[in-house]
Amino acid sequence: MTASVRVTAPAKINLHLEVLGLRDDGFHELAMVMQTIDLVDVLTCENTSDGLIHLSCDVEDLSTGHDNLIVRAAECLRSRSGFNELGAAIHLTKRIPIGAGLAGGSSNGAAALVALNTLWGLGHSRKSLESMSAELGSDMPFCIAGGTQLCFGRGEVLEACPSSVAPMGVVLVKDPSVSVSTPWAYGECKRQRGDSYLSGESAFEQRRQRLRYADWLRPLRSDLPPPLQNDLQMVVAPQIPSVRTALELLSSLPGQLRVAMSGSGPSCFALFVDRDAADRALDHQRREFVQAGFEVWTCSLQAEGVKLAL
Repeated sequence: MTASVRVTAPAKINLHLEVLGLRDDGFHELAMVMQTIDLVDVLTCENTSDGLIHLSCDVEDLSTGHDNLIVRAAECLRSRSGFNELGAAIHLTKRIPIGAGLAGGSSNGAAALVALNTLWGLGHSRKSLESMSAELGSDMPFCIAGGTQLCFGRGEVLEACPSSVAPMGVVLVKDPSVSVSTPWAYGECKRQRGDSYLSGESAFEQRRQRLRYADWLRPLRSDLPPPLQNDLQMVVAPQIPSVRTALELLSSLPGQLRVAMSGSGPSCFALFVDRDAADRALDHQRREFVQAGFEVWTCSLQAEGVKLAL
């Protein structure tokens, strides 16, 4: 065991999100490419002797109770250890916007598993933590693995992609007054597009194979940028005005390669050749985003997920 641990929890964007159909368990079968970006939250964890999990956060309106994935992940890891006396004080420094389609909550939960595994000296491998995390949230295994990953099933089945040769830049925007319910987005997708869903494992696997061998994934590069398909964008954007506005403003940025919504929204992003190009483009039109009420960041693609901070 160690006295304290600090871990970074990065956000993700979806370079591809395809809703294939319905699974036997009622969830949607997905074919995705998820990508880590260097917009990160930070968890600082310290051992305590009271056998309790204490969570604090610098954002007042974020719940720090049992509904928070950090607390649930900590309790799951402790119960697996067999040492019920283990305790921790965890502080979350929040930069990833809440309810944004960027997997901030999932990344925080994943970071708690990585941090407390080290803090408590439990010795689980990363693969073991990924497997454990899948029971808590579909995006959590990706948040531990990070980089560029094919994500199948509910999103928890990972296949690593070749590393990006030249990491691209990102302009990321979100209206802080708007959030989108993920269950609502998938429900709308089923309502509007359910008649065209694929059916059966054979059909699902054919679509996975098509994505596995897509030219733009071998590896990511700016001269053949991802086409950025997001099936949820097709149902969310028509009903959420801020998503439509974000996509329009991003499309007007000089030098943008592609524009899309991330996950179930409402965050949207544009890809650029590199971080400098993203910075220049945003500097050119930052006022328009601010006047429209958006928070906006520039980021880079990142080759790893949750990690211990030295």
